[in-house]
Amino acid sequence: MYVNEGDENEGIPPHWHYVSYGLSDLYGDGRVHEVSSGATDGPSGFGFELTFRLRKERGETAPPTWPAAVMQGLAKYVFQSGNVLCDGDHVSWHCPLDNSESRIEHMLMTEDPQLETVTTPFGKVTYIQIVGVCAEELKAAQQWNGRGFVQLMQQVKGAGGPWLVTDMRRGETVFELEPGIQEAVDRGIETEGSDLSGVSARLCWSEEFPCSQEMGDVKRGMERIETLAEDGICSSPPHGPSKQMSDTIGGLDKSGSGREIRVASRKASFDSDGSDPAETRELMQTRWLDAVHLQLNLEAGLLFPLVLRGRLKHGRHFTFKSSVDCAAVTFVVPSVIGAFASSEHPYAVQGSWLQVLLTEDFLVEMTADMEALSCAEGLTLPKTYSWRERKMSITLVPEEL
Repeated sequence: MYVNEGDENEGIPPHWHYVSYGLSDLYGDGRVHEVSSGATDGPSGFGFELTFRLRKERGETAPPTWPAAVMQGLAKYVFQSGNVLCDGDHVSWHCPLDNSESRIEHMLMTEDPQLETVTTPFGKVTYIQIVGVCAEELKAAQQWNGRGFVQLMQQVKGAGGPWLVTDMRRGETVFELEPGIQEAVDRGIETEGSDLSGVSARLCWSEEFPCSQEMGDVKRGMERIETLAEDGICSSPPHGPSKQMSDTIGGLDKSGSGREIRVASRKASFDSDGSDPAETRELMQTRWLDAVHLQLNLEAGLLFPLVLRGRLKHGRHFTFKSSVDCAAVTFVVPSVIGAFASSEHPYAVQGSWLQVLLTEDFLVEMTADMEALSCAEGLTLPKTYSWRERKMSITLVPEEL
C-alpha cells in the first residue's frame, strides 16, 4: 500500500495505491506456481498482479484495508479457477466494495496507467488495475467493451481522472456527469459490437420442446445440476474434454471477436494427457438434437439482448459456461468458423458442450422477442420464450433456485 500525491493539474487526485504480489511467480521453484521453464517471454505465474487506486480522504493518515480484502477475493478466484484477469474484463460484485451505502458495486479491469509491464527472471508481469464502477456503468461495459468504456470514463470529470482513481463517495454515474457518454456507448455497440464473448451462469438444458413449463419442473432441473456438482459428478470428465472445449472456443471466429471466455483451468487437472483416449473420442463425437430447452438464471438471461445485438449480429459467438459443472452452451451464426453446429443441424452436442446455431431470420426473430429484457423491471419468473417452429425454448429462472 502506497500513498500517491497525484497531480491536480492533470486531474489526478491524491490517492492510496495498492499493489498485489503472488499472482506472478516470485520464486520460480514450484512452491506456488508451476516451475518456470526459464523463458522470460512467457507469463510469470498467472502473468499479472492486481492494483487499485482509492481516493485519499482529507486528513486520512493510513490506507483503508478493505481494498486488500477485495483483491484477496479476486486472487482466490484466480487460483481456484485458473482464469486470469485481463485488460477489458469486468467483475460483477453486487455489493458496495467497502460494504457501505456506496453506488460503487462492481469492477472493471484495465492496465495500470503508471506501472508498465515488466520482465522478470520467471517471465512477464502486467499490472491490472481494478476500477470501481456503478451498476449502470458495468452494464454499458458489458454491452460494448471494457477498454472503450474505461477510455470514456477517463474523459469525464469526477469519474476518476486519467488514472481512474476510485472514489467510493461518487454518487453520480458517468451518464449523469456527462449525458453524451450514453450516445458514445450506443454508437460503439452499433458499429463495433461487444467484446464480451462469455459469462458464467447457472444453466441446464434438455432435448425437448415443452408445451408448458411448470415452476416445479424448472426448479427440479436446476436443482439436479447443483446435486451433480456437489456429488462431484460432471456431465463430462474433468480431463480432455474441458481442454478441448477451451481450445475450440478460442479458435472460433478469430477475426476481431474480442475477449474470449476462458473455460479450462490452466492447472494439470485439465490436462488432456491424463484422460482415456477412447473415452475422449466418445465424448467428442457430435450428436444432433431435434429440439432444445435451455434454462438459465436471470442475471445471465438478461444478457440476451447483448448476445443477439452485440455479438451474433456482428458474426461473433457467445458462451454461457456453467458455474457449477462442466457444461457450456455456445450460440453461433453461420459465419463463425470452427463451429460443429450447422444450418442443417442447428442443435449439436459434444460431451457437455451444446452449440446452438441461429440463422439470420431466426436471429432477427429472437432479437425482437427478447428485446424487452433490456429493461426487465417487473418481469415474472420463470419466464419462457418459445419458438415452436424452431423447436427451441429458453426459460429464465430466479437466482435463488
